[in-house]
Amino acid sequence: MTFHPDTLPDLKGKVFIVTGGTSGIGYYTVAHLAEHGAHVYICARSLKKGTAAIANIKKMHPLANIDLLQMDLMDLTSIVAATKHFLTLETTLHGLVNNAGIMATPFEMTRDGHEAQWQTNYLAHWVLTEHLLPLMLRTAKTLPPGSVRIVNITSSGHLGAPTCGINFKDLSLKDSGPWARYGQSKLANILHTKTLHKTYGPSSPSAQNGDGEIWVSCVHPGIVKTNLATSVDSGWGIKSVFSVVRMSGLTWPADKGSWNSLFCVASQDMKAEQSGTYLEIFRRFGEPRWQSDAAKDEKLAERLKEWTGDVMRKEGWVS
Repeated sequence: MTFHPDTLPDLKGKVFIVTGGTSGIGYYTVAHLAEHGAHVYICARSLKKGTAAIANIKKMHPLANIDLLQMDLMDLTSIVAATKHFLTLETTLHGLVNNAGIMATPFEMTRDGHEAQWQTNYLAHWVLTEHLLPLMLRTAKTLPPGSVRIVNITSSGHLGAPTCGINFKDLSLKDSGPWARYGQSKLANILHTKTLHKTYGPSSPSAQNGDGEIWVSCVHPGIVKTNLATSVDSGWGIKSVFSVVRMSGLTWPADKGSWNSLFCVASQDMKAEQSGTYLEIFRRFGEPRWQSDAAKDEKLAERLKEWTGDVMRKEGWVS
């Protein structure tokens, strides 16, 4: 892979949403999209941090067209409110990058009654995507294939999910460690990608019937220098491991970490056959080169889709 953000096409007139855009990979994803003329909505929990991120990007790119969507992934009410607000502002949406996340944090339940990593990394993005899909399909109907895309950020950490893949009997995994909970949430991102691709991808009934074609991908960005590790449960000593990895030169800077997302959401070089896949565009020594068996399990993906839809409808987050 020789992709570089400089090869992105002119994105003027296109609209994108990026979650977790105030720092790290998300920040540079927003910056590069805006640099190429896109209208980008940056999703952030903190109004202060969101405003500061926009100001900093505009220092680099004065003509950048960026707006803030305030939402808290730990509060599904804010997700629904933010998407409803967005839908009053825009009539098209060309790209959604579900980038935000937390990693191996201490056990916590959200106000919505779900384990924090499960909700932040998976459920909140599922709800966000579900509310935006009708607009993305309407946008796709009028444009060539590949013009509308969704990117889910996953991780090789999905290999740490429970043996069963998704523990439907106890999704909180309270008695498991923080990495098992993280792995389960990242596995869910891959399975979500699979079912979205099956429903809306190039070979889907939606595409074949002219109802809209959406390319979907999930990417493992690699070990990237971001502040994600600051929230890791220190009892596991992983911060020391990250320090060694950084000193060994095995990490990407956050800017390059964004290139995976940028390729999948906006590059002209992405092919239809790459939709629905797990991509590791840039690899470094020692990183896993494979998916777990659970990540390839079509039946598990369908079961997760059914469970999520049923629970999210029952709780009132989608209709």
